[in-house]
Amino acid sequence: MFSKNLFSIKMFLKPPISLMMIFLLLFSCDFSDKESGMLKNDIDILEVDIERLQKGYINNEFSIQEIIKIYLDRINELDFNGPKLNSIIQVNPDALKIALELDDELSNGKIRGPLHGIPIVLKDNIDTHDKMNTTAGSLALKNSKPLQDSYIAKKLREAGAVILAKSNLSEWANFRGQKSSSGWSAINGQTKNPYILTRNPCGSSSGSGVAVSANLTVLAIGTETNGSIVCPSSANGIVGIKPTVGLISRSGIIPISFTQDTPGPMARNVTDAVIALGALSGIDPQDKTTLKSQVYGLKDYTPYLKLNGIDGKRIGLFKAPLGKNAKVDSLLYHSIQLIKDAGGIIIEIDEITPAETAKNSFEVMLYEYKYGLNEYFASLGKNAPVKSLSELIAFNKKDSLELKYFNQAYLEMAQGKGDLSEMEYETALANLVRMSQKLGIDRVVKENELDAIIAPTGSPAWETDLINGDNYYLGSSSPAAWAGYPNITLPMGDIGGLPIGLSIFGKAWSEPALIEIAFDFEQRSKARIIPSFQVN
Repeated sequence: MFSKNLFSIKMFLKPPISLMMIFLLLFSCDFSDKESGMLKNDIDILEVDIERLQKGYINNEFSIQEIIKIYLDRINELDFNGPKLNSIIQVNPDALKIALELDDELSNGKIRGPLHGIPIVLKDNIDTHDKMNTTAGSLALKNSKPLQDSYIAKKLREAGAVILAKSNLSEWANFRGQKSSSGWSAINGQTKNPYILTRNPCGSSSGSGVAVSANLTVLAIGTETNGSIVCPSSANGIVGIKPTVGLISRSGIIPISFTQDTPGPMARNVTDAVIALGALSGIDPQDKTTLKSQVYGLKDYTPYLKLNGIDGKRIGLFKAPLGKNAKVDSLLYHSIQLIKDAGGIIIEIDEITPAETAKNSFEVMLYEYKYGLNEYFASLGKNAPVKSLSELIAFNKKDSLELKYFNQAYLEMAQGKGDLSEMEYETALANLVRMSQKLGIDRVVKENELDAIIAPTGSPAWETDLINGDNYYLGSSSPAAWAGYPNITLPMGDIGGLPIGLSIFGKAWSEPALIEIAFDFEQRSKARIIPSFQVN
């Protein structure tokens, strides 16, 4: 959930696109153009979206089983063989059985929810109580069987999704050791960027990003502590939504920091990601942060998929990431002109948070990591493969592969911390919240009367290097990550065939305004490109 990137809703009197309208459109729209990413009679799933699939199911053009079989075949062809993307750790052996059940329900007039029959891949730090394991990419959890579904796995099943597979990740969500390579895990090796296979997919939700981009699934779920949804979404040319902490439950997810952690949807377009966002939200008694969503959260964000959603918005340009890559800057300024042409108002912002924010965030993560991992291991019951952080550290020291490329310094630093009653932790947490929120995004938004802030999400994907680790030098995820505030990234162009994302972030619970901007930008820019698995 960690990427090495440490740095008033305006309602319009325009008809919203509601979830009900989307379902009604399924019966009336005719999509046949492959170039627009829609199905043809040969059931071509390249770039297909939720709306088109569900229209096909309802009109008996194809079954859910047929679609799931095509995705499973494509995973076998491209991930396990061919270019060997290594984005999938394991496929669900019951995927076709689940698809048949959903077909039967549909034939009897039952639609479970907005994701009925839609294939989805979960990052392999998200518990599923089925025939799949939950490993965090670690050999220590190779055969780990959670005792119950995570809250979001349960929500996805209730919404009708087919959990197709578990995706590879930067092991322990990229918070294990120094000089690591994003997308590498001992259990599944190195995930490859589908645009240029020698390039890195970023992390830690690497496999989720690659699987969506390479059309191995329609949706994926990633997790983020700082950058781990938005960075792989940017590097893999897709849409990623990191919601406000508390909108989506974290129970049943292997943690880093309960202050910053959140899962979120990853998709090829804003609409699909937004449909999934609503399906995942809800009150979970096991995660008290979700109680706030009863007041501030929504169950359906599709009404904010508005054309002209940029018009009249005051948008801050966060300048700190600029000046590090001239080509990225050029793409950003092109995007700014698009925003201005759409009626947006740009206000330049030099800095958002005090410099000490990063130090406090790191301290909080170490304390909460120890606490959270020990709590998670306890949740696995008496058959837990490892029962404590100290046991995990000992396991890694004895294993021949775990420490082959990089160390476990962050695990060891976390183990050296005390409990959450220590003054060091309480001080760091109070400073983090104050600096990132009151002195950070809240201040900047209020002073400039902003609806949102934009910045480049990251650099072009770097060459993967298992010895020297990642070459990360540009990013903008930290202000929203530290504050626990929402951030949406979507493609704004490419450099030499490598995608670059635009991040749109803002105050707590400002998802509606961010979605309005993102959807309008997407419809005007059409910047998504399909990967072709180039060697170099």
